[in-house]
Amino acid sequence: MGHPNPIEPLMHPLLAHLLKVVAVGVAALAAVVAIPAAALSLAFGLIVGPSKDEVTRLSAPDGKVDAVLIETNGGATTSFGYEVYLVPTGTERSGEPAAVLYGAMRNENAYGVTLVWESPTSLSVRFLTTRSKALTNPRVAIDGQSVRITLKAGENDPAAPPGGMLYNLRDGH
Repeated sequence: MGHPNPIEPLMHPLLAHLLKVVAVGVAALAAVVAIPAAALSLAFGLIVGPSKDEVTRLSAPDGKVDAVLIETNGGATTSFGYEVYLVPTGTERSGEPAAVLYGAMRNENAYGVTLVWESPTSLSVRFLTTRSKALTNPRVAIDGQSVRITLKAGENDPAAPPGGMLYNLRDGH
């Protein structure tokens, strides 16, 4: 039994070969585009580093010192980081943070920490849980005043909105 079209037996192998060549070409093009795009994304992240945004500034009861909370964000594959600085009221943050936390949560859906001045010379950094924490400077001298910083785990803040702190500031929650 013959084929109705005498070219058909020849066309199938050629068509199959052509489709393989096209498929290999498309895969190669995808790799050529994807590899530099991934490398560029990684390089940008390494060069620029994580974002660092001020999300809270809270003055001490006597108005002489500000506690400044910075939220760091390294991208989708990382959690949020939090850095606490003490500075003279109204000034920009500088130097090294007094406390650093990574993956801190205020409740089961809200990232972040809560700053509470217990007195003009005592700041409490409160959170429910955290992946890691470091009190790098438990006492900070600001304009001749010594401020003590403590970290307090197990503090649930049910009023904290879900997500990161910067996200909630931008969306007005």
